[in-house]
Amino acid sequence: MKILADENIPLLEAFFGDCGTITRLPGRNLTREQVREADALLIRSVTRVDDALLNETAVQFVGTCTIGMDHLDQRYLEQRGITYTNAPGCNANSVVEYVYAALCHLDVDWRKRRVGIIGCGNVGGALYRALSAQGVQCLCYDPLLSEADNPDLAELEDVLQCDIVSLHTPLTTTGPHPSRHLLAKEQLRQLPPGAVLLNCGRGAVVDNEALLQVLRERDDLQVVLDVWEGEPVISLPLLERVSLASPHIAGYSFDGKLKGTAMIYHAFCRHFGLPESASLVELTPPVVDNQLRLVEGSDWQRLRALIGEVYDIEDDDRQLRKLGKQVRHHRVDLAKGFDSLRKHYPVRREFGNYRVLGAPKKGPLADTLAALGFKRANSID
Repeated sequence: MKILADENIPLLEAFFGDCGTITRLPGRNLTREQVREADALLIRSVTRVDDALLNETAVQFVGTCTIGMDHLDQRYLEQRGITYTNAPGCNANSVVEYVYAALCHLDVDWRKRRVGIIGCGNVGGALYRALSAQGVQCLCYDPLLSEADNPDLAELEDVLQCDIVSLHTPLTTTGPHPSRHLLAKEQLRQLPPGAVLLNCGRGAVVDNEALLQVLRERDDLQVVLDVWEGEPVISLPLLERVSLASPHIAGYSFDGKLKGTAMIYHAFCRHFGLPESASLVELTPPVVDNQLRLVEGSDWQRLRALIGEVYDIEDDDRQLRKLGKQVRHHRVDLAKGFDSLRKHYPVRREFGNYRVLGAPKKGPLADTLAALGFKRANSID
């Protein structure tokens, strides 16, 4: 069996090595000729899978190791009888942790703010549950859900009045509730003074040109962008204006990537009737130095320091801005540089791998640490 895979999928050989011959290639620019003889295509979110890629190929199975499927032409795949699957929820926790790290970087204590969540599926739902567990007031906008699914549903206009607004919706252009440019100039201008806007879903859900215009008008807003319209060719003027920027890596925790690979592996084995010989538990490496100690200070200072020790989100911002400067001086190509940052992204482990020395047993900080996934460790451990 011939397996063609995005080079950024981890542990490919460990999971699929016994299933066939694996060829790794950059996922952004796969061609039909490269795919022609493959029986299975394993991708991430940057590969557009449609007639242009798969017509007259041998592909029987398409697996995307990501939550979203807006890059798959599902109608075409169904018409061709090609099995396709995604990895729902695999990197939801990674994106939630990105939100926490971004707010820590901005020195915005979410526990004292009202948080609006746009899109409450796998990622937005996970963020909503974690915040609710900390007693944070949330308002959620998701026209595909009912109050039975989420008691804190509200109209978009109400959600936009929150102190923090975090977007986690997939990109859709059809149907009764298309999400493309859901936040245009009119909606962006509704954000209250001092609001924080985060987009960790899909770039085109926010009209990037309108956002740039609004940021030129208002210096009170803090904007965090992990996703951008036109990726990998992003707006450099917008990059200069946002408070925190990253190259579509919110869901790039090592743990999330491994979950995605494992989920596609299970679906692959089911489709082809193969026995499963690899286990995520066995293949996930432990974190060697997994004990952390709380610093002195207020609960918020301790929390900021702890999250910053696990995830240095400022480095993500620094690397993307460095790329922007290099592009302006004509030293590198923007698209290639953007994809290179993703390809060579350092290993980031999730909070649940760490145990916190000196963590309180009870109280608000204990509740927050537990909601974030940190484990408590005794000083004698």
